[in-house]
Amino acid sequence: MSRAELESLRKAELLELAREASVRGRSTMTKAELVEALLDEESETEHRPPDEAPEDPTHFSIPGISADDRAEARARRASLEARLASFVDTTQHCTWQSIEGHPCGLPVVTGSSRCSLHGDGSIADRAIPLTGTLGFSSWPALWRQLALATYDIDPFGLDPVVAEMVWHVLNGLYYDYFRVEVEGIENVPTEGGAVLVANHGGALLPYDGAMLSLAVMNESSVPRRVRVMATEIFNMLPAASHLYRKVGATYAAREDAREILRRGHLLGVFPEGERGFMKPVWEAYRVGRLGRGGFAQVASEMGVPLVPVAIVGSEEVHPAVMVSKRLARLFRMFFPEQRVQEIAISLNPLPLPIKWHIRFLPPLDSAPGTELDALDQLERSEDVRRQIQEALDDILASRRTAF
Repeated sequence: MSRAELESLRKAELLELAREASVRGRSTMTKAELVEALLDEESETEHRPPDEAPEDPTHFSIPGISADDRAEARARRASLEARLASFVDTTQHCTWQSIEGHPCGLPVVTGSSRCSLHGDGSIADRAIPLTGTLGFSSWPALWRQLALATYDIDPFGLDPVVAEMVWHVLNGLYYDYFRVEVEGIENVPTEGGAVLVANHGGALLPYDGAMLSLAVMNESSVPRRVRVMATEIFNMLPAASHLYRKVGATYAAREDAREILRRGHLLGVFPEGERGFMKPVWEAYRVGRLGRGGFAQVASEMGVPLVPVAIVGSEEVHPAVMVSKRLARLFRMFFPEQRVQEIAISLNPLPLPIKWHIRFLPPLDSAPGTELDALDQLERSEDVRRQIQEALDDILASRRTAF
């Protein structure tokens, strides 16, 4: 609008235009100042390069996360949406019907007459969005399926509807907050079982297990679920244990691990265990002993590859300034089954916006049915530990800042 047109408007109308243009401080401006501010804003809009988008005034600015980071996150989300949409044909609807005659209503998997929820059961391994997209807009359809309860969960407790909701919510951490960079995703098999072995960290919550799972679902050409194994505590807490199972994770037991691999799923393990999770900040990214090498024995028995994974970021989100044995003893009074020897103490209750980097290393093949003795297990375990440590050192040496 021209100056004359703006000056002919009432102040209330100018304030409305200023609000739409996100003019800051508009409530304290005079009518003349509002006119000048609107003219300046119009001039900036005309001279802004076509590829430069204005800042979202409602976006909460987080120190360390720039506008370029947010733009990259939006682009990566758009790429994920396009990739996931190719697995679902939204022009056709599932032919399944309930006993009462209620139709499913979900779109079908590409090349099939059924949706992934009522299809061949591959949804236990392949993470395909039920509606073809991730987002709150798909939640009404997901809530309907939860209410109807016409599908089965797998033997480990995976509920694909709940898992999809959590996937969408946690992508906020993955893309926007931690800005996870992934390298070597082609080393993760697109079919069949494999054991993903990663370094451990967190000190408060197991972010690394979540980000490892999201990396495979978001970046792989075939989105697959990673069945992350964890110790007793995540299977004992009244509310968390149910959600933990429903999103596809499982209990750290060899019998469960064998069955997961027998079914052709991906298994995620953190053999450093509690000592790696409670690592103080001065030991960050120093990979400790990977248990007794039990993961190597299970992989060998089942004839599946080992994929070492180096994760940078998890050990800095809650930097532990000290570890306490007394607090661990108090913890064991309430949870006597736990093997916690030390508890890390961090000063920040909220995670720091550390930029993560996950590198999947080339897989180590296992001879099917080979029985490894104790020494063989330790040797294989040490080989995996060494590869992860070298990858961590390389990533840390190349990054300029943790943010």
